[in-house]
Amino acid sequence: MTSLTHVRVEAAVSPTEDAAKIKSAVLNVFPDARFTETEGVLLAESNSLDRLKEMLRNERIRDSARMILLKARRESTIRFSLNKEAAFVGRVNFAPPSPMGPIDVVIVDENVDSVIESLTGKSEPSDTVLSDR
Repeated sequence: MTSLTHVRVEAAVSPTEDAAKIKSAVLNVFPDARFTETEGVLLAESNSLDRLKEMLRNERIRDSARMILLKARRESTIRFSLNKEAAFVGRVNFAPPSPMGPIDVVIVDENVDSVIESLTGKSEPSDTVLSDR
């Protein structure tokens, strides 16, 4: 990823939630996140998408992620939401928000198409190789 990539994360913290658990969920996806807490909202910033890229690859959801991210791009930003509970257990889930609310992510980069390509890459070819003969 280019050094121009900037990630902003926001998650509402309801009175029934533990802010430390939400912080842990964010750190599972963005380990270098720097936090700012305000009343009822957890804000974080990151410059790395490496862990998100690794998670998409490991969970084998790059094609689905690619479709979601392409739909979520606007000019120099990509906006999407992650499920808090899934992120807390180290998973990526772009599903509709849960009752506890989402983790909202905004990726800012001059070339969002390049960011999407870097995150999702091309699908891996099959392990089966066919010979010509």
